[in-house]
Amino acid sequence: MGMSTLKLLKYVLFFFNLIFWFCGCCILGFGVYFLVHNNFGVLFHNLPSLTLGNVLVIVGSIIMVVAFLGCMGSIKENKCLLMSFFVLLLIILLAEVTLAILLFMYEQKLNESVREGLTESIQRYHSDNSTKAAWDSIQKFLQCCGINGTSDWTSGPPATCPSDPQVKGCYVKAKMWFQSNFLYIGIITICVCVIQVLGMSFALTLNCQIDKTSQALGL
Repeated sequence: MGMSTLKLLKYVLFFFNLIFWFCGCCILGFGVYFLVHNNFGVLFHNLPSLTLGNVLVIVGSIIMVVAFLGCMGSIKENKCLLMSFFVLLLIILLAEVTLAILLFMYEQKLNESVREGLTESIQRYHSDNSTKAAWDSIQKFLQCCGINGTSDWTSGPPATCPSDPQVKGCYVKAKMWFQSNFLYIGIITICVCVIQVLGMSFALTLNCQIDKTSQALGL
């Protein structure tokens, strides 16, 4: 009974992490693509490293490392790797909860900082190619213009702005999109947290089962 339970837990955790490792590879690949092509440029000059490519590379790398530890720890029945996998998942989960609390507490301050950053980047549109690329990509993707509307462009809206004079600003449109999809974003966030907790539970259970099996075999 102990050996069959151990095998089941081992392969469930292995395939669970293998799927996530492939997901991490895909995210990392998209990140490298955006870094090479630099389609989205730099929008916030006070945070020059905060680009879509950099974020995807970091997230993809973290997922790959954590999933690799989970795969190797389960298939090799290595307690050290399993506990490393557990600790990393716990740190990520705590970081996510902390980030959510901070975003809730400083929502107003964050909104003001984003507006200030966007206003500054609009002023750099004609002098900085990276900022121009970022605004052009956003306005094409969201079908918006400026921060609050066409009036943000003092020298006239660029060609990437929609021709509709009543077009909404990108900040307004992004906020509306977030509010209208808040339920789905919340469900996805909860699902991610549940998956992390399940991964931690499987790792701990497998770790305990390895101990029990070793004792039963007299190892």
